[in-house]
Amino acid sequence: MHRSIPSMLLALALLGAGSASAAPQDIKLPPETVKLKPAKLPGYGIAMQKCAICHSADYVAYQPPGLTLTQWTAEMKKMKSAYGAPIDDAEVEQLGAYLAVAYGSAKITDPEIVAIAQKAGQPAAAAPAPAATGSVDVQGLLAKNACLSCHSVTQKVVGPAYHEVATRYKDDAQAQAKLEASIRGGSTGKWGSVPMPPFAGLKPDEVKALAEYVRQQ
Repeated sequence: MHRSIPSMLLALALLGAGSASAAPQDIKLPPETVKLKPAKLPGYGIAMQKCAICHSADYVAYQPPGLTLTQWTAEMKKMKSAYGAPIDDAEVEQLGAYLAVAYGSAKITDPEIVAIAQKAGQPAAAAPAPAATGSVDVQGLLAKNACLSCHSVTQKVVGPAYHEVATRYKDDAQAQAKLEASIRGGSTGKWGSVPMPPFAGLKPDEVKALAEYVRQQ
């Protein structure tokens, strides 16, 4: 027997009411604990800044071990062309070198790796400044506050590279105070038209550590 239209509407209404009365479920994902392996290469900073836009660091660890420089570079080209990763050709090359050293079969002293690092303006043997200052986890602060979405150590992104900031304030006796003020209160017009938002929620020791980190680059 076919139901009449009114009875069908009533049944649908009752089903909807039952669904609406169901208690919502809270889904809690485990905290992200995997971090990219550090390396003395410019590609490390690019990976910290851009790879996390689309996936977590453990995605890299899922790839087959021992990939060569050529294979990792091919993977980065695929990320750019097939998946629209926001990286240019130079960054593809630098990311391939970093990943081949940190996760693959390449060594940081390989001539190809050294050439890529030198081409980017950063010798492979030159280690970046420590990511922790005192008892403050600076790398954690950079990730938590999305600092690397706008800055990298060696290359301009939305805002200036940290190395560029360090160079500007190198001989300024008030550099530490000025940088702390910019981090805490934000700034406009110092590096172009894009403003830097304030981070008023940071603790004084965190602001101090971030400013010191920038000055060391």
